[in-house]
Parts: sequence; structure tokens; C-alpha cells
Amino acid sequence: MSNNYFQFKQFTIHQDQCAMKVSTDACIQGAWVQIPSTSKRVLDLGCGTGLLTLMLAQRYPNCTIDAIEIDEMASVQAKQNFDLSPYAKQINLIHADALSYNFETTYDFIICNPPFFSNSLQGPDTARNRARHQQELTLEKLVSLFQQLTNTAAEIGVLLPFDEFLKFEQLLLTQRWFVNRKLSIQPNSSKAPNRIVAICSSVNTNCKQEELIIYNEERTYTSAFIQLLSPYYLNL
Repeated sequence: MSNNYFQFKQFTIHQDQCAMKVSTDACIQGAWVQIPSTSKRVLDLGCGTGLLTLMLAQRYPNCTIDAIEIDEMASVQAKQNFDLSPYAKQINLIHADALSYNFETTYDFIICNPPFFSNSLQGPDTARNRARHQQELTLEKLVSLFQQLTNTAAEIGVLLPFDEFLKFEQLLLTQRWFVNRKLSIQPNSSKAPNRIVAICSSVNTNCKQEELIIYNEERTYTSAFIQLLSPYYLNL
């Protein structure tokens, strides 16, 4: 998935100006999360190419989606992707730092694919480091943002590496937020889960746990993966 663009069934993601390209994990997140039927206002926190925004816009035409991105080149490209899609009228791009931006509303649902790594070796690409490593947007600040930007009945959807998710879950509990639904992603059946997608809220319910294996032994997509991504992937 390292081409200059990625063609989906209903929209195209141009990504030559973005540090972070379309990833299988993010596509799983966008396809798996479910927005409550009463939700009207959605935020994509750190939208990057705009992938998650467009995936949600395709499924939820009655939602207005704000997509905020700190990186200038990524925000320009996200705007391009939005404008070329069938969903431009329901999307509002915000080029700003979410930590200092003065949001004028709270949200019913927030989706976020935050920087993955907290104590990992960084590379020479500054924009890529910002997107992948918790330099400014730490897990603590992320949880604080969720509290500030959500209304009482809101839910959030996040994607994190397995180990980082365990830290995130503990942080949520200190603020009386809870994981309501969780998807463990395995590259194949012989490997342990390496990514977690979760739906969280301030309502304490029994967590519904699910699993998704991406590849069969033959290195073909599993039937579960095909079923999940078929509304989006061009060749499924």
C-alpha cells in the first residue's frame, strides 16, 4: 500500500504528500467501528490522508464530520481527497493542532488513529515521526482531549498496537471511561494479535471481544476480512 494513491470503490486516497500512507490496520478500523444511530457530529482526530473520514462518510451520510490535521501537507492532501469524493458536503477540514484548537462543539463520536509509539527509535523524517511517535499527542493528552470534546453519551474509536492499548485502557479507567467493544487483529493464525481497535465510552458495560485474522496460510485474505472490507476494497 505504498503507491501515490489507493483506489477504493467509492473514493480515491491520494497520499504522495502524506508521511503516513493508507494501511491495512487503518482500513480495518474504518470498516469495523460503528457509529451510534443517534450520532450527528463526528470528529476524525488527526485525519492524515482523510481515509477514516471518507470511510465513515460512505457509511453514515447523515453525519457531519470534522477532520482535524496538524501537518500542513497532509491537510492539503486530505482536502483534495475530500473534494474529489462524493462526500465533500458533509466534511469540514480543520488545519490546526487539536491540543490548542478552540473547538466550537462537542461530538457524538470521535475516531482516532493516534501516534503508535511512545519509546521507540525515531527516523530522519520529521513529519513521519510526528505521525508515528507520541511526541506531542501522548496517550495522556489524547484521553484528556476525548473528555473535553465529547458529550455525555459519546463514544470513541481508537486503533493502537497491542502493548500501547494496554496503557491506554488503564488511562481510561483512571478517568472512568471504559472499553465497550474490542477487536484483536492478527496478521495470520500463527501470530499473536498486534493491533487493537476499540470502542470506548463513559458507560460501563461488559466488553464485547472479537478477533480478526487478516491472512490465511496461503497468504490470501480470510473470509472474515473480505466480508469486512468488501464495501471498500476495489478487488474484493
